Amino acid sequence: VQLVESGGGLVQAGRSLRLSCAASGFTFEDYTIGWFRQVPGKEREGVSSISYNDGTTYYEDSVKGRFTISSDNAKNTVYLQMNDLKPEDTAVYYCAAGEFYTYYGEGMDYWGKGTLVTVSA
Repeated sequence: VQLVESGGGLVQAGRSLRLSCAASGFTFEDYTIGWFRQVPGKEREGVSSISYNDGTTYYEDSVKGRFTISSDNAKNTVYLQMNDLKPEDTAVYYCAAGEFYTYYGEGMDYWGKGTLVTVSA
């Protein structure tokens, strides 16, 4: 069972990035997929989630209106489109899969290793 994130990088404020989360060894069916982020020295925080079966999405206030989570069932992949990026979005971004989403990720069973997003002013 593995989750692999990709798509991170260095961008200027106001630009966009799309993160991908691909699963291997299991399917996302019946799972809730969450995106989380963590700045070194700070707690991991939730960003967004999607229920893979019915497509229900959720966004934290900090990213609402700028980030969009989506899924591609055929590819067993979840995406996080991040627009109008801000320096405070700089973090390592993780995807996770589990039964339910919470801000700190307690409901997640599987985690990826993360991808770094750096937003310069």
